Amino acid sequence: MTSTELTQMYLARLKRYQPLLNFYVTLTEDLALKQAADADREIRAGKYRGPLHGLPWGAKDLFATKGIKTTWGGEPYVNQVFDYDATIVERLREAGAVLVAKLSLGAIAQGDRWFGGQTKNPWNPETGSSGSSAGPGSATAAGCVAFGIGTETRGSILSPSSVNGVVGLRPTYGRVSRYGAMALSPTMDKIGPLCRHVEDAVLAFNAIYGPDKRDGSVADAAFKWNPDTPLSGFRIAYVKSAFDAIGQRGAGRGAVGAPGAAAGNAARASTPGPAGPARGGLSPEQLQAQGAELKKIYDAVLATYQNLGAKLEAVDLPDGLLAAAQPLSFILEVEAAAAFDDITRSGEVNLLSAGTSRSTWPNTFRQGRLVPAVEYIRAMRARTLLMRQADDFFSKYDAVLEPGTGGTLSLTNLTGHPAMALKCGFTSAPGYPSGQPRVLMITGRLYDEATICRIALAYEQATEWKDRHPRLT
Repeated sequence: MTSTELTQMYLARLKRYQPLLNFYVTLTEDLALKQAADADREIRAGKYRGPLHGLPWGAKDLFATKGIKTTWGGEPYVNQVFDYDATIVERLREAGAVLVAKLSLGAIAQGDRWFGGQTKNPWNPETGSSGSSAGPGSATAAGCVAFGIGTETRGSILSPSSVNGVVGLRPTYGRVSRYGAMALSPTMDKIGPLCRHVEDAVLAFNAIYGPDKRDGSVADAAFKWNPDTPLSGFRIAYVKSAFDAIGQRGAGRGAVGAPGAAAGNAARASTPGPAGPARGGLSPEQLQAQGAELKKIYDAVLATYQNLGAKLEAVDLPDGLLAAAQPLSFILEVEAAAAFDDITRSGEVNLLSAGTSRSTWPNTFRQGRLVPAVEYIRAMRARTLLMRQADDFFSKYDAVLEPGTGGTLSLTNLTGHPAMALKCGFTSAPGYPSGQPRVLMITGRLYDEATICRIALAYEQATEWKDRHPRLT
């Protein structure tokens, strides 16, 4: 089919399911049809730009798009328009991809509520999509874009990927230029793809990574993708305590259910993900049954890798590594407060708490102004030590497997390590007619996204889950 036909199909699906899922802020229909026509003309002329040429995609609405609204999901910015494109928008345009929509995000990258309401989960539209890359997660899972590009500061790619059952790649900090992206926490913000399959994430990441002479934090590190490397050559670890906790009533809740935490959510109170094994009003019998389902799923994950020839090593995180990360979480809040100090001073920030987004940012920004600079600098020094300790641990392995995205999520967002989330099974849950997706998280060494993608691909190809998608009506 032509790019125009494909684009028209995706535009129709976006329009059809917007009332149900509320996943886009702006439909870029005119631009999309022009880009699709250009792609068709170039391809017919033999100018093929690569595997993304002519494929429709959606951008989280915090990336600048020239002449098109970029609202950041927040009430103070509903009419904001930039006169330039973000680097990732430029690079995907150069790859021939077709921008069909600016997808929703929780207000100023918090949760899944924005000024237009709440973005919903296509597996259960009665629940939220998690955040803050809510629109990319929901629209990709629903088959309304070929792929989405989101951002993560503290869970905003991996959490919605988990809840929506898509593949999310959070690259190493400093892998993808943030030029033209809303700045929340300059030392923690990261950009990555949300896709239906691992190889889709590889293609999208390959088009956007690398220096651009605009964002000085971006390293010039290669991305060498080899999908044929045998698993037997990798050293793969799994977090034993997290896997052992699966199935125990009340244990491992954060591990097996997506945290639902938006980047920058100081109060840790963003829109939750779907009901986990210890919530949702389940009876003791239902809890026990769900626990047994979860244990079966994650036991099967390890068995699958062993059957593929992988040599798994049971490990636990070094004592104190997670505990050391917790006190440093305020770094994000302080940097966010500095980024949005102008609207805090002007009072415009109050539009966030009074509006549909029901954001907690106003209080967070005000509190952030009370943190002494000395405490912030001391925290950054402690963070440097933490980064070294974490790197000592993760450098020993090609990948570390975890059940869900709860375990090391905050730690690795502070240390900048890459991670990938992909669905690994389904459990029965109220309101989920197709089952509730469950997720495997794979964390890797700095700048080594290629290895965790290879390890994820092996699992994806060996299981049936890649072909399970939401049933929309």
